[in-house]
Amino acid sequence: MQFVYNVVALISWFFLKSVALFNSKIRLFVQGRKNVIPDLKNTISASDQIIWVHVASLGEFEQGLPIMEKLRAEFPTYKILVSFFSPSGYEIKKNTPVADFTTYLPIDTAKNASLFLEFARPQLAIFIKYEIWPNYLKELGKRQIPTILVSAIFKKNQIYFRGYGGFMRNALKTFSHIFLQDKSSARLLESIGIKNTTIGGDTRIDRVSEILERDNRLSFMEQFKKDRLCFVAGSTWPEDEAVLIDYINNAPKNLKYVLAPHKIENGKILGLTGAISKKTVRYSKLDENTIADYEVLIIDHIGLLTKIYSYADIAYVGGGFATGLHNTLEPAVFGIPVIIGPNYRGFKEAEDLVAQKGILPINDSFQFSELMKKLLDNDGLRAKAGAINASYIAKNKGASIQIIEFIRKLL
Repeated sequence: MQFVYNVVALISWFFLKSVALFNSKIRLFVQGRKNVIPDLKNTISASDQIIWVHVASLGEFEQGLPIMEKLRAEFPTYKILVSFFSPSGYEIKKNTPVADFTTYLPIDTAKNASLFLEFARPQLAIFIKYEIWPNYLKELGKRQIPTILVSAIFKKNQIYFRGYGGFMRNALKTFSHIFLQDKSSARLLESIGIKNTTIGGDTRIDRVSEILERDNRLSFMEQFKKDRLCFVAGSTWPEDEAVLIDYINNAPKNLKYVLAPHKIENGKILGLTGAISKKTVRYSKLDENTIADYEVLIIDHIGLLTKIYSYADIAYVGGGFATGLHNTLEPAVFGIPVIIGPNYRGFKEAEDLVAQKGILPINDSFQFSELMKKLLDNDGLRAKAGAINASYIAKNKGASIQIIEFIRKLL
């Protein structure tokens, strides 16, 4: 089976290089991997003590961030190497101060895994959530490098629990320890003979908990909101925006709106601005002296959304009508109700909070309009939903502390 896997990996790499000629994102994926091994060889010395953290993309980076920050504080003599699978994560975080070295992860072939580890020389490897790469894991095992998987969550329909999933089950069994988000994942792993697990929760909850401790003030938001209620929609896609714009254009003028689209290309922002009939301004064009005159603020800049959520009375998180739900914990930590689209299955925190009625799903424009009316007319309902969200986060933090305690025994 490993032979077949390696052949598929090589064919996939050849295919991606062909597609890269016509697709800019795939081009980044391919070109970013060209110099990984030479760069490692030139930047990591034999005397460096390395902790390697591998993430898929931006969401997993945020999941791993509380661990990396604690590693930096507790093990200052170690250097942190962060590898990304996705260009969208790497391009945004390639200069992150939490890492000493940031790179792409070469495609999972036996040769790449051997070369990567030869020059990275990690004393510890940490994989975040879903990243299970058999050749890398096999090579880590051969070199007796402790390897842990954190914030993992498993479902019974995954290949590991199928009759034909032996190859991937063996990859899972190479982990020194697996930190899980929930009990059902532990039961699933136990059913295939994996017992070296700890149920520790989601490190993203630690990450968002830390948000409350920092200064979240934004002068432009204070000027924009004033004493009005504020609705903030973050990481929206066109499918979300179709629902939101219909409401914004027809709703009474007693609410301020902030829209932070997932993609901020100029053409898309112009299209969004043109579709809104209320007085609208882009962040890149705002004047704080006149911003209070506008009803809708469109954020065409990366890195502001988390702080903007602190000004929201109601939040909407995008992706539930499109490619996949974005981070609902970031607004929830501020103790406000969160609205999402209908496709939230597989996101544990969303499933939990929908059941508790802190996160509120909608299926269409009509449901959204009705829900907004209820929330705006009933201060108690808003407060109750928000309190549910804040309480959930407060009760479930601490996953990264458990992981660091385990790592102390390894280093």
